[in-house]
Amino acid sequence: VQLQASGGGLVRAGGSLRLSCTASGRISGIHVMGWYRQAPGTQRVLVANSWGESTKYSDSVKGRFTISRDNGKNAVYLQMDDLKPEDTAVYYCYADQRVGPDTYVDYWGQGTLVTVSS
Repeated sequence: VQLQASGGGLVRAGGSLRLSCTASGRISGIHVMGWYRQAPGTQRVLVANSWGESTKYSDSVKGRFTISRDNGKNAVYLQMDDLKPEDTAVYYCYADQRVGPDTYVDYWGQGTLVTVSS
């Protein structure tokens, strides 16, 4: 499975960006798709995940970010509104794939930089 992310860029505080990520390759069995981010000097952390009809958001983005999926296009999106300087990070697309009973493989995209200026 390959994950191709796009949509990062430079935006002013209060602005919006939309990240996109498309999965390709042997995509059968993809379960969770979502986004993580990593700011300089910090660990990679969850932003939002989507599986089935469920979603999960980090507390820091609840009410500002919205994750959505288009299973027909094998894609996941992250609409980011009311961006803040602390949202500045490299954003990574994530997916896991069921390869057997209770066995999943993780995949990561290449990362896309989001910079929010004050």
